[in-house]
Amino acid sequence: MSARSAVRRTVAVMAVLPLLALAACGYGSQAKDNDTVRIAAGAKKIDGLDSVRIGYFGNLTHATALVGRKQGLFQKELGATEAKYQIFNAGPSEIEALNSGSVDIGWIGPSPAVNGYLKSNGRNLRIISGSASGGVRLVVNPERITSLEDVKGKRIATPQLGNTQDVAFLNWVSEQGWKVDAKSGRGEVSVVRTDNKITPDAYRSGSIDGAWVPEPTASMLVAEGGKVLLDEADLWPGKKFVITNVIVRQDFLKAHPKAVEAVLRASVKANQWINDHPDRAKAAANKQLEADSGRGLPADVLDPAWKSIRFTDDPLAATLDTEAQHAVETGLLENPDLNGIYDLTLLQRVRRAEGELPVDDAGLGAGS
Repeated sequence: MSARSAVRRTVAVMAVLPLLALAACGYGSQAKDNDTVRIAAGAKKIDGLDSVRIGYFGNLTHATALVGRKQGLFQKELGATEAKYQIFNAGPSEIEALNSGSVDIGWIGPSPAVNGYLKSNGRNLRIISGSASGGVRLVVNPERITSLEDVKGKRIATPQLGNTQDVAFLNWVSEQGWKVDAKSGRGEVSVVRTDNKITPDAYRSGSIDGAWVPEPTASMLVAEGGKVLLDEADLWPGKKFVITNVIVRQDFLKAHPKAVEAVLRASVKANQWINDHPDRAKAAANKQLEADSGRGLPADVLDPAWKSIRFTDDPLAATLDTEAQHAVETGLLENPDLNGIYDLTLLQRVRRAEGELPVDDAGLGAGS
């Protein structure tokens, strides 16, 4: 059996490892309550629901949700069914909220999406759309590291043991021929697991020599004098790899497909608006960040961070499959069965209505 087939067919036995944690991107307040929303006069409830509860991170890689909320797109599509929001700082807490039923639909990174799917043996969650690609870079202290070869022997931060960026960095290190123990982070490169919120302070103090991190942390380090040594997008075919998905509870999807479709319409329209009006969308996302967390991002961080992210409905499913293979190869995961993790049925319908082409589930769709 090929490595790719093994990844798809064998049941995970180590899914509880934090591969898949993605505390990587949190910058807002945890599970913050929704704000006041406006519901159009004469609007009707969808599926008889009073509300749909939407989760996301207060982070630029979740800008589809930020812009959709700021521009009122979710509420417009949901009619008299109120769009309620919760903001999270880390993937595990959002997965917990989804599994407990306190959130219905969420924007989340690939690692917690996979983790949540595997921990329930494929029964609780489905990925129903993509949202964003890219936005991850290796930023280093130019006084200590001037080339990729100089990374050997240095201290490089990643957000968390086994999270999406941690696995990506460990895979890259392995491709250079350097030896690192994945769990301890010790070896020919020292991998220092550091929460993104304190990574800029660690860089400033000199306790790390660089970091493989998502936006806006990468651009924060550049603002501190760091140099972008490598953009992870350059390592992927077409420079595309998944950083944010849309995920839903399977019971909610089954009981309320019209509501899920309404949220997906808003998501598709948000991505269209972002790509058609990038400067206005960047400003809208930053205003929502400020509303959610009490602070927006300064221009010297916001502008380069925004440029490194691509917003797309395509879940880039093949790249999620590859990310899982990288986790297996680093020893942090044993052969996860991802068959059925995607259900793109409603997304395809929405995209057809918008005149868009279908997207691929890489053979990992429900019923595939």
